[in-house]
Amino acid sequence: MAAVKSPLSDSAMKVAGEALQGSLIDLIDLSLVAKQAHWNLQGRNFKIVHEHLDEVVALARSGQDDVAERAVAIGVNPDGRVRTVADRTRIPQMEAGYLDDDKVVAAVTDILAQIIARFRERIAATDEPDLITQDLLIGIARELEKQHWMFQAQT
Repeated sequence: MAAVKSPLSDSAMKVAGEALQGSLIDLIDLSLVAKQAHWNLQGRNFKIVHEHLDEVVALARSGQDDVAERAVAIGVNPDGRVRTVADRTRIPQMEAGYLDDDKVVAAVTDILAQIIARFRERIAATDEPDLITQDLLIGIARELEKQHWMFQAQT
């Protein structure tokens, strides 16, 4: 089977590929952390936070598919295996068991802020090598920032 030939130079493909792989890991783990919190949530604001967490999961899942497909389009194999995500994630994990809604809101707010900071670094890194990847990352970052604002407003 023939490999996908990249439309980018080797150096541009490397920068874009690293940005996409890092984003993929962030988005996969964000979806897992948010779903874990969704399942174990408790508190007086349960319903609104429970439903809001599903919005984050949907955003993360949609974004991870777009990021992985962009990687393949430029000739980079995305790695979303469980072991890869577990070994490389930089997202703090939620505690096991029931989680109070106010703690979940604070944790998700912090997690989103950390991911957004990394996305902004990747956006800057892809400015010269690959504007299409940069555009994709900007779109996802815009949605992450919207979710960050909405969670932060609940604190």
